[in-house]
Amino acid sequence: MKRLAYTALAIELIAVALFAATYDSLDFRIYMLGGESLTDGASLYLDQHAEHWFTNTPFAALLFAPLSVLPLTVARVIWQFASVAAFAYACTVTLELAGRRPSRPLVAGTVAAGLALAPMWHSLFQGQINLFLLALIMFDMKRVSQGRTAGIGIGIATAIKLTPGIFILFLLVTRRTKSAAVSTAAFAGCTLAAWAVGPDASRVYWLHTFFDTSRVGAPYISNQSPYGAAIRILKGAEHVDGWYTFVPFLIALGGLALAAAFARRGDWLTAIAVTGTTGLLVSPISWAHHWVWIVPALAVLVRDGHRIAPACAYLVFAVAPMWFTPRDGGPDEYGFHGPVTLVANAYLASAVAFLAYACVRARSKTPDRLPALVPEDTAAGEADEADEADEARWPVSVRG
Repeated sequence: MKRLAYTALAIELIAVALFAATYDSLDFRIYMLGGESLTDGASLYLDQHAEHWFTNTPFAALLFAPLSVLPLTVARVIWQFASVAAFAYACTVTLELAGRRPSRPLVAGTVAAGLALAPMWHSLFQGQINLFLLALIMFDMKRVSQGRTAGIGIGIATAIKLTPGIFILFLLVTRRTKSAAVSTAAFAGCTLAAWAVGPDASRVYWLHTFFDTSRVGAPYISNQSPYGAAIRILKGAEHVDGWYTFVPFLIALGGLALAAAFARRGDWLTAIAVTGTTGLLVSPISWAHHWVWIVPALAVLVRDGHRIAPACAYLVFAVAPMWFTPRDGGPDEYGFHGPVTLVANAYLASAVAFLAYACVRARSKTPDRLPALVPEDTAAGEADEADEADEARWPVSVRG
């Protein structure tokens, strides 16, 4: 198994290298053009780049400004390998939170299996930023699970792409107020830095394009959010926008309450998976490559001793069956078409099923092997003492 894990990962890394060196990933090129355009008045959002709109925050463009001075191919290769490294880190933290010792063969096998899932390889295919966001949030959530102050990673992730902001709310509902304040400050600092560099672009984004979902094609089949599904089933946004206004708030309320229940039990892995899934359902746009939260969700199912459920979920996210349904904007894509509609919204259906499973589990007895909830640090100087206390407090099976 060790040799198989290393071989599979090596093959994937070679494929990533060849792909990055030869293929012009569209989203990465748009990011690079956005980095070049940030200081050019409001053109970042008023002009199309590679025939597409730049839809991320001004801070995302600011991050790409240094990369934009490099040759496109060189920057792309660096970006893709850094994305794989970020994903490997996220997998390592996931294994730790699942109570497994992240040995090199186990991490290699997990990364290799994870890269075969559509959200991961699709992120690489397009040169997307999702794997970095996953790593930033997992970095902070590991610290939170240890009772330590965190938040910088979540704040930066939120400044790049707003949907990670669901984790700031999670910190608040779990009474991690210090970490929530750090996250908010990091978000504000990043946003103000982008405003200082590109004030016109920032003004256009926060006052206009921030609210405009028409720029990103919400009905497209890749949008696996409830909003996207509702538009397709009800045959147009005009049939959705009125009554749907309160749906995201209800989803956020229920999802965060469920995640907080697991946090109180010390089950941080499930709390993270539930929060990430809730964020995907709250957002009006959840492209197929946004669904990187399948990794902690699968880890929860495997850790809980299930076999069939994680195997089925893995198959769904590896095959991405919605791409095999009508998706050309014709009449077969819109309206309700029985089982085809379920397949066309496979990621959404999987998310609902996972949250339903989490609801059932929340009513069960707390597993003894999970670590207890520990208080947040009260001062930065207590960090070393917290490390020693965690070593004594946590079960060996959880510390790995």
